[in-house]
Amino acid sequence: MAIGWLQCGCERLGEHDSWWLMLLWRKMGEFRRETGGREQCRDLAIFAPNRVNSEVGVMGSYLEEFSEVKAKNSSEEALQRWRKACWLVKNRKRRFRFTANLSKRFEVREIQKSNQEKLRVAVLVSQAAISFIQGISYTVPEAVKGAGFEICADELGTIVEGHNVRKLKVHGGVEGVAEKLSTSLTNGINISDESLNRRREIFGINKFTESPAKGFWLFVWEALQDTTLMILAVCARLTNCWHCNGRMAKGAHDGLGIVASILLVVFVTATSDYKQSLQFKDLDKEKKKITVQVTRNGYRQKISIFDLLSGDIVHLAIGDQVPADGLFVSGYSLLINESSLTGESERKKMNQGLHWSWSADDALEMLEYFAIAVTIVVVAVPEGLPLAVTLSLAFAMKKMMNDKALVRHLAACETMGSATTICSDKTGTLTTNHMTVVKACICGEIKEVSSSMKSSAFCFDIPESVVKMIQKSIFNNTGGDIVIGKDEKIEILGTPTETALLEFGLLLGGDFQAERQETKIVKVEPFNSTKKRMGVVLELPGGNYQAHCKGASEIILAACDSTLNSAGEVVPLDEKLINHMTDTIEKFANEALRTLCLAYKDIGGDFSAENPIPFEGYTLIGIVGIKDPVRPGVKESVAICRSAGIVVRMVTGDNINTAKAIARECGILTDDGIAIEGPEFRMKTDEELQELIPKLQVMARSSPMDKHTLVRHLRSTFEEVVAVTGDGTNDAPALHEADIGLAMGISGTENNPGKCVASYRIINILMLKDSAIFNCDPTYNVPLNKVAKESADVIILDDNFSTIVTVAKWGRSVYVNIQKFVQFQLTVNVVALIVNFSSACLTGSAPLTAVQLLWVNMIMDTLGALALATEPPTDDLMRRTPVGRKGNFISNVMWRNIMGQSVYQFTIIWYLQTSGRAAFHLDGEDSGLILNTIIFNSFVFCQVFNEISSREMEKINVFKGILKNYVFVVVLSCTVFFQVIIIEFLGTFANTHPLTWQQWSASVLLGFLGMPIAAAIKMIPVGSR
Repeated sequence: MAIGWLQCGCERLGEHDSWWLMLLWRKMGEFRRETGGREQCRDLAIFAPNRVNSEVGVMGSYLEEFSEVKAKNSSEEALQRWRKACWLVKNRKRRFRFTANLSKRFEVREIQKSNQEKLRVAVLVSQAAISFIQGISYTVPEAVKGAGFEICADELGTIVEGHNVRKLKVHGGVEGVAEKLSTSLTNGINISDESLNRRREIFGINKFTESPAKGFWLFVWEALQDTTLMILAVCARLTNCWHCNGRMAKGAHDGLGIVASILLVVFVTATSDYKQSLQFKDLDKEKKKITVQVTRNGYRQKISIFDLLSGDIVHLAIGDQVPADGLFVSGYSLLINESSLTGESERKKMNQGLHWSWSADDALEMLEYFAIAVTIVVVAVPEGLPLAVTLSLAFAMKKMMNDKALVRHLAACETMGSATTICSDKTGTLTTNHMTVVKACICGEIKEVSSSMKSSAFCFDIPESVVKMIQKSIFNNTGGDIVIGKDEKIEILGTPTETALLEFGLLLGGDFQAERQETKIVKVEPFNSTKKRMGVVLELPGGNYQAHCKGASEIILAACDSTLNSAGEVVPLDEKLINHMTDTIEKFANEALRTLCLAYKDIGGDFSAENPIPFEGYTLIGIVGIKDPVRPGVKESVAICRSAGIVVRMVTGDNINTAKAIARECGILTDDGIAIEGPEFRMKTDEELQELIPKLQVMARSSPMDKHTLVRHLRSTFEEVVAVTGDGTNDAPALHEADIGLAMGISGTENNPGKCVASYRIINILMLKDSAIFNCDPTYNVPLNKVAKESADVIILDDNFSTIVTVAKWGRSVYVNIQKFVQFQLTVNVVALIVNFSSACLTGSAPLTAVQLLWVNMIMDTLGALALATEPPTDDLMRRTPVGRKGNFISNVMWRNIMGQSVYQFTIIWYLQTSGRAAFHLDGEDSGLILNTIIFNSFVFCQVFNEISSREMEKINVFKGILKNYVFVVVLSCTVFFQVIIIEFLGTFANTHPLTWQQWSASVLLGFLGMPIAAAIKMIPVGSR
């Protein structure tokens, strides 16, 4: 049937029936595929007219493309190609009824893939089930077993990384892992040299693999990427090529001079950047110096986190950074912040007979003009400004490190110089943070406490039951610890407040270890900045439970309904006793003592650790007054801040009377100042706050959000530049909100009462990638000291307020140094641009060549930055008002100095250019070169003496302290030295001519005259802005 249809088609071919011919070819292709042969197709050609025979050859070549199609088992790709070729078929479904159904094949293949995946999952599940039934098998590597251990680092990694509790149980839990690591949960590891070396070999050390530092030549390559320098290099290359063709061999030195100048700029820049990178590397090492407490050989000791080994027992307090992966051994209410681990030109009309041609001389002249134009751009663009800023900041960072201030962010140096207000914490910043209990109110009686006092002298009239209750409360409700050191010496660990209380407990004759063994701690609620208290629940020997609480005096007192009398009996807390206790608290606070109340409550035998600790119906045990002396020099530092226009405010969590007493002692609280408590502050409306905040000097009993609100209003409403000091849970939000955060590096408020709840013990089983932050505050989930440091811009390493004043002084120094450099650079920019541009427009030539301008650019940018950006601070800086948020960087004083000096220098250069030949009696063919050399020399010495004048923007005496800045002296000396070399010995490269001593004297004198003129300009009064 197919043959007959094709025959009809062939007989119907006419003279112009090309469409039928194409249809015939397609049908023959279909026919061939159906029959699976090729001879039939050839036979069909005889039925067509003779003209068709010429087309059959083309058809044959067309069919040759499908020669891979077989009668059977053809590939799907070939079949798809035939289907696409036979796109027009009559009754397609019937025609292809005996061919492969490609869509069905695809569906079947997808079903097969799905079944295979299901089978694979089933096999994996079966294997997992068998593994679960049979248990986990682990074979200790021979190298590990030979070193005396029963578990390897990879196995430890699978336990920790996957939080595999089941595998941990297989190894015997924490105790089993400790045993396999040859360590003790109580005594730690044996620290003999041999054992330490074995551990390092098997488990490695607690250090990252640091990426290699950038080498010097990489900085050279980066400096070569400057676009303007690349353009100048191309110009130099083209100049040399023209000269190498035999023309003007002497002028070839111009190109070489440009190349030499470029290389000099590149190497000076690379050297500066390389040294700066080394400084940053050293500072980064300082920031990574973290110590932790571990137990080794049975006693506690502090070691670097880099010295940690697998098997170490690490003791962590609230806010500490977890130094490595490990297993939790013991502790209470532990929370860990793991965010650091899991955290994303016009056309020219040509007339007939006019030929446009350039000679080599014309091209070279045009190229030299272009090079000068590019060089002027190089001089005009202040690319040295970033270098000056970076150098000044880096120099300040290094010097501030010597002054106990670690700068984490470069911009913080300059920002601190603009600060208008400082919100300071009290404990550890304004005070020494060395606390001792100096007074106590026990059984209603106030007693003096002295470290030289014996226990019997203090307790002679206090009932033994009351003394016992005080000891129980102090030794159990604490975040500190008492341990035995190397020399069998008792060592008290913990915050200063906890240490003071523990010392008081020992003074009463208590035994810390014995007291802790008598009872069992069931639940701990850590100190909270909102609740301002800490509590524990003890299980007594008889099975009953007893709650103990300590914290802010007025808060604990409000939770008490009874107290202990002189006989040790529990009596109701009537109005008279409440007034007596309140007066005692105020008396202690007015004496600048920190007050704490101790209380307890019997809660019977029905208590679950899942329930919160009750906070009502307590019995008052006593009130203690803790002395924290004001740091020496704080009052003077506050006075310096006031004279510098910086307002100091105290924000603390202490009692308001204590805060006011300390603030008056420090000179913060004045007669017209306001002291307020946090609860009252947060109730104020925005209108009331706008009237209150300018006079606010002390905020007591503040919460974290109180401090945050104060900082936010100061920055937004009053547009102040705010610096905030902090260290703990009540400081992290404010540090983040402030313009500059200053974190305490040693102690500070992180060492406040109750903020260390317990000594968390962790067995360090493997040092892996990252670390996390401890936070055992379940109600206010803000990481403590370490997060405060991470949020801060500057870390005060000695926790001294005087250091904060030093940081402010360095910040102002950085700001002023950058202003000095900008004043100096803009002066050079203005003069160089006006001189070369005006001269090129009026005379057709520029007095300063490309090489000379590059040398001026080096003086202006790199050397100028080195000289002016490294000026040390002076005390006069703290007698100025702060710049603030709206201050103009280029002040009126700077514009006055720039314009005055620019007018003088331009007048000198223009006079030399127009009248220099007559003034110096120059004639002959070298007179132009000599004159340009004198202009160049005079211009450079104008910049040398202007650099000296720029050391002070307002003062006449610019030589004060100049010899103390050795960098400035060296840079100035090198500039003069190389200028002499360029003039006298490098004339062929720099287009200069050796000068006589009279010409040298005149050049130096013209430059020197800029200094008295600069001094006279400084006497012109202008506004400060």
